[in-house]
Amino acid sequence: MSHLPETPEEKLALITRNLQEVIGADLIRKKLEGGEVVKCYWGSATTGRPHIGYFVPLTKIADFLNAGVEVTILLADVHAILDNLKAPVELVAHRVDYYRHVLTGVFRTIGVPVERLRFVVGSSYQLTAKYTMDNFRLCANVTEHDAKRAGAEVVKQVESPLLAGLLYPGMQALDEEYLGVDFQFGGVDQRKIFVFAEEVLPKLGYAKRAHLMNRMVPGLAGGKMSSSDPNSKIDFLDSPADVKKKIKAAFCEEGNVADNGILAFANAVLFPISRLRLAIAASGAPDDGGVKPFVTEGAPEGTVFSIGRKAEWGGPLHYKTYEELEQDFAEKKVHPGDLKAGVQEAIINLLAPLHRLFAEDSAFREAEAKAYPPPEPVKKAKKEKKQRVIPPAKTGTLATDAERTAEGQNGINDTPGQGETEEIVKKVEQVRLTNPTA
Repeated sequence: MSHLPETPEEKLALITRNLQEVIGADLIRKKLEGGEVVKCYWGSATTGRPHIGYFVPLTKIADFLNAGVEVTILLADVHAILDNLKAPVELVAHRVDYYRHVLTGVFRTIGVPVERLRFVVGSSYQLTAKYTMDNFRLCANVTEHDAKRAGAEVVKQVESPLLAGLLYPGMQALDEEYLGVDFQFGGVDQRKIFVFAEEVLPKLGYAKRAHLMNRMVPGLAGGKMSSSDPNSKIDFLDSPADVKKKIKAAFCEEGNVADNGILAFANAVLFPISRLRLAIAASGAPDDGGVKPFVTEGAPEGTVFSIGRKAEWGGPLHYKTYEELEQDFAEKKVHPGDLKAGVQEAIINLLAPLHRLFAEDSAFREAEAKAYPPPEPVKKAKKEKKQRVIPPAKTGTLATDAERTAEGQNGINDTPGQGETEEIVKKVEQVRLTNPTA
């Protein structure tokens, strides 16, 4: 989109484009047609290290801002504790600080003016008397079964679930009221919580909100991209060498477009960001340290994404839409190695401004060090030498040498004397003479 939307329909189209599901679009349309400012929030529990999968919702938030939506970013510190203690209590405040630095830097990388965003920390209002009473009211209207079902896709599932996990969905529903928004935005994995919120808020006398959901991007190894699995994702602060290593090891089967994290990331992040950067460049707005479009020099007009293939393999490839790239890959016109090389280069360029910001900002570096301190080395416990305990010999059995030694040390001596030995020898000789075969 080369120009900002002006009509309600244009704004709604931009707000809802490239989403997997929209519930309550009419609520948003009514606000737009009435000339009101639409407000939304996107929340993130401050748990594990943020990774490039976050580019998916953050890129979509750029669309919201361009459509005139007021966006609130919720740094959900209390939720981080409720979700099976994914964030230790003593580290939560530091992780809030780190998330704020990272997300601000990423928005600048994308080309989003951060002054148009509002950051709110969950504990700033979730610990108030009014919110607490509303939370109690909500709990009085929700069964254990419904609360557990609502959080099944989001809250970590364990064999013996904690009570805290049952509070998670209800608080996320209340956040819509306390942040004063018209819609909540999140991944499609949040759907059950969103539906739960639509059911429970009216019971408390609050309005039902709309809900917008983006697709979940597969991890590099297939499946969900996860903060807890370092091989499934690329950290925002991963070095170019780490990016290359992880992309090289990523699952990318030739012709397979169904379960392909590399293609999915290009679709959800690289193409939208490149279009955004092209629009910013065309408008003459200052670059603000953001990335350049992912287009090589000499690319045809209208190109959004380029793959710098070597001349002996046919030269560079240029694409105006993601659909063109997907079709070429499905028809095996693009080799997995070439696709990986193009995406790898784009990711390195995408992260470069954030890395520069991290290197130049001591507060950013300090926040990272405090939020994710290195684990303390596990000290191996020294094994205590067990003392050998020798039981006394049983009656009628032969004692061992060790037992004899121990008995001797205790003043007991059962060793035959000289006379006794001679007597034994004589008896043996008599037996031999009597029985020669013995």
